[in-house]
Amino acid sequence: MGSHSRSTLLPVHPTSPPLSKPPSNVAMAVTTLKVDGMTCSACTSALESAFKDVDGAKKVSVSLVIGRAVVEHDSAVLPPERVKEIIEDRGFDAEVLTTEYSKSVDDNLDMPSNNSISGVTASTTTLTVKGMTCSSCTSAIESGLTGVSGIFEVTVSLYSERAVVRHDAAQITPQQIAEIIEDRGFEATVANLESPSATIGISTTSNEPSSKDQSAQINTTIAIEGMTCGACTSAVENALKDQPGLLTLDFGRFEIIHGLFLGDIVCLLLTIPVQFGVGMRFYRSSFKALKHRSPTMDVLVMLSTSLAFSFSILAMLVSMICMPHSRPNVVFETSTMLITFITLGRWLENRAKGQTSRALSRLMSLTPSMATIYDDPIAAEKAAELSHTVGDAAEEKNTISVSVKNTNMKSIPTELIQVGDVVCLRPGDKIAADGIVIRGESYVDESMVTGEANPIRKIRGSQVIAGTVNGTGWVDFRVVRAGKDTQLSQIVNLVQNAQTSRAPIQRMADIVAGYFVPTILTLGLVTFFGWMILSHILPKPPEIFLRESSGGTVMVCLKLCISVIVFACPCALGLSTPTAVMVGTGVGAEHGILVKGGAALEAATKIQHVVFDKTGTLTTGKTTVADVKIEPLWASNEWRRRLWWLLVGLTEMTSEHPIGKTIVSAAKSENGISNDDPLDGSVVDFQATVGKGVSAIVESASSVERTKYRVIVGNAVFLLSKDIRVPASADPDSQDPTPAKSGVHTSQYDVLNGTTRVHVAIDNQYAGTISLQDSLKPTAKATVAALHRMGLTTSLVTGDTYSTAVAVANAVGIPTDSIHASVTPPEKQAIIAELQTVSGISVAMVGDGINDSPALATASIGIALSSGTDVAMEAADVVIMRPDDLLSVPASLCLAKSIFTRIKLNLIWACMYNAIGLPFAMGIFLPFGGISLHPMAAGAAMAASSVSVVVSSLLLKLWRRPQWLDVDRLEREVELGKIGATGRGRHGVGDWWRKSPFASRETGILTQSMGWIARTTASMMSRKKIRTEEEGYVPLQSVEPIN
Repeated sequence: MGSHSRSTLLPVHPTSPPLSKPPSNVAMAVTTLKVDGMTCSACTSALESAFKDVDGAKKVSVSLVIGRAVVEHDSAVLPPERVKEIIEDRGFDAEVLTTEYSKSVDDNLDMPSNNSISGVTASTTTLTVKGMTCSSCTSAIESGLTGVSGIFEVTVSLYSERAVVRHDAAQITPQQIAEIIEDRGFEATVANLESPSATIGISTTSNEPSSKDQSAQINTTIAIEGMTCGACTSAVENALKDQPGLLTLDFGRFEIIHGLFLGDIVCLLLTIPVQFGVGMRFYRSSFKALKHRSPTMDVLVMLSTSLAFSFSILAMLVSMICMPHSRPNVVFETSTMLITFITLGRWLENRAKGQTSRALSRLMSLTPSMATIYDDPIAAEKAAELSHTVGDAAEEKNTISVSVKNTNMKSIPTELIQVGDVVCLRPGDKIAADGIVIRGESYVDESMVTGEANPIRKIRGSQVIAGTVNGTGWVDFRVVRAGKDTQLSQIVNLVQNAQTSRAPIQRMADIVAGYFVPTILTLGLVTFFGWMILSHILPKPPEIFLRESSGGTVMVCLKLCISVIVFACPCALGLSTPTAVMVGTGVGAEHGILVKGGAALEAATKIQHVVFDKTGTLTTGKTTVADVKIEPLWASNEWRRRLWWLLVGLTEMTSEHPIGKTIVSAAKSENGISNDDPLDGSVVDFQATVGKGVSAIVESASSVERTKYRVIVGNAVFLLSKDIRVPASADPDSQDPTPAKSGVHTSQYDVLNGTTRVHVAIDNQYAGTISLQDSLKPTAKATVAALHRMGLTTSLVTGDTYSTAVAVANAVGIPTDSIHASVTPPEKQAIIAELQTVSGISVAMVGDGINDSPALATASIGIALSSGTDVAMEAADVVIMRPDDLLSVPASLCLAKSIFTRIKLNLIWACMYNAIGLPFAMGIFLPFGGISLHPMAAGAAMAASSVSVVVSSLLLKLWRRPQWLDVDRLEREVELGKIGATGRGRHGVGDWWRKSPFASRETGILTQSMGWIARTTASMMSRKKIRTEEEGYVPLQSVEPIN
């Protein structure tokens, strides 16, 4: 391989970041980082504010639950290494997981010497490298990759045992890079960045490093020992000192020098490792937070424990210096046990948070680690083609077994599978990539990905999905998507992005968190000085101030102050929304419902109207030819009739529309051509107008009359735009399309046949009409009934004729006055916009095709069916993985309501927890029975608040689809008249809520609570400028408008 100069990142020490920057032409990048040490929403706000004024930083999104930050930045101005440094400067541990560049590498990059390659797309491959022991090892790997054609940048980390290589995938593959590293004496494998440990940031037990778990255990042991030596030994001594026959136990009171006692020294020695060992991370984090004027929960912990420790030291010094040298009242055990409870609480919290990602972890674990491929994929495909020509099934089975024996196979890691490989599936194997079956027959269990309960039959030409499980058959398939491009990886990425995004309701928690720490510190000072004053001016202060065992007024006031600072915790408030979103999106994924984040969930709870597309949504999209009318010129003999079909088929051959595919299949059948074989001819100047039709210049190889024809295939409006009039007998709708758009039903339309008419013009002359019929999905009628039962209204928007739209609407129960037919994609978008702006309602759009993507993006919520196009799924907010089960549409709305209700309950619980507990911590009830909260009890209560919120969110795992979402039950209720088409079902969810006491603005407890919180938030927002809803967050998907 030729050598060439390049800018290479060469870190030689774990703490030395790469020095070089990506080329300036590779401008925008999205860097994903794992962040450890975040405890509350104040931490996430601190991270986001850290990038606010940084040059090159565009957008940032931080997830508290999964410990993940996604930063969109200009890599030429702000390299990923600098992003990591900014996060660490705020007191958190950060590790770069991935960096994806959004532009391609051009000629200015260091390319091979001929400089003849341009527009090369840079790929990033992360490899796990074993066997590195020092910086010399990293240098050896870097020098081994330097000079290799196609490699642009190399970053090797000794600490994480990883090598990140940016390269041209067309010149050098990840497998070849691994071989180069192995040639240097190291073990190298392509890292699976979809694994839970690599990407999600949360393991099944904790998202904290194991060393911190060990610290918690050590801390607990030392704390218990310290407490035993301090408070407990005194209690034991007091209990035994009056017992006859026992010597006095007074080791702790042994006075070494005047005022210095053995028990105090032992407690001090046991506290120091906890305070400045395990607790050092609180000091580091607090220092950096205060340096940037963004106090977090760690500041409260540091202040409270430092107060207890410092007061105890001061008390010992006063006892030594001042007479009568009595034993001081020290509270070392308070400091130690606070750190203990807080550390153990966070450990329990992290274990609980780990459970929130279990659904995503299960998705990630579906892909097998190894796969069996054929050494020669071309030979394997030829063998498959040969077996396909064998007519007898038994003979075909014998051919498969013989070819398997005579073809070399090998097992490779799944990460090394490439497009074009032929994978051999044995019975029971997990499928490692997306592909198309080229040989064999089997049933595949797809329930873990799509939620489909029954195994799906797979034959030659069927598609298989990565992560699904093969049945009892032996199958070979050709890989069409591998690695990060598989449907499973896209699902995982979508769910991860959804869990990283924030719901608008979380903004309230962020605002409160910004004021929380200063407010609590103020309350702590008010408590200390308030009781100091009251204890001296009250004629009869609370009994706790008079007891000798309390340690005096200062000690009591100090403990109350510490209790206030420790008890109040913004963590529960910050965890209320993200934990519920994380569990809810994971549960949705298990039920075949993919929700793109908290904003989509919140918007889904406000939906009042649902708009359906027709083809591929309410109908199967698998049309069949119901009738054909060919003009006499083309039907004069069999040869011209077959030529007519051939010309129409060639014109539609390039189209991806279901109707086009049906016409192509019919054309092949009419000409006696197999579906696997192409039509005989060529197509030039192909033009497609979305929602109307296609045109092309077609050349038939079998025509002896002439060679080229101008063919137009589409609806009547499309032909009319080409100055071709369709006869009234062929399409009554074509004579006056205006009523069809307005939704006014007139008697001239044939509303019973429900067929779609496609007209054909050859050489600018009308040549015939093809009538296509599409069947309804089995769950379409029940789905519309379910939405009406929930109190929602529905309408139908389609590019098809009015007669067809009315037939479908009548079949499923959509009112005929809510039909919009013969509309183009921009008109669909305009209808959605008009419903939202003029009518003032929240609208959900359900569709599946490219022509639906503008409407999906415009609607309050876009719901796409996975059987449709990638563009439609990118534009949507919710993706239904089981396109034939339309009941997943109302189920997704029910899931959103459940998740959002849980978020509200979590927020109310977090607020009420602090609102009720703080008065006890402040000692407000001391005059009424001497009730107060000890600092250690306050620490335990603080830890319990966070754990309780996470456990509350975990209850969403119990969510199941409502029992009334049953096809037979819903259709029976429609027949009995219990559900109408007005959107006001007898048992509608909307009616239930409106009639419930919770909905009453005057008496509803929930409404009043949320109203108070909203008003408080509004007053805060008036004093502090906050960012807009879009600023500061990474968008999950973006789609360019389609004209």
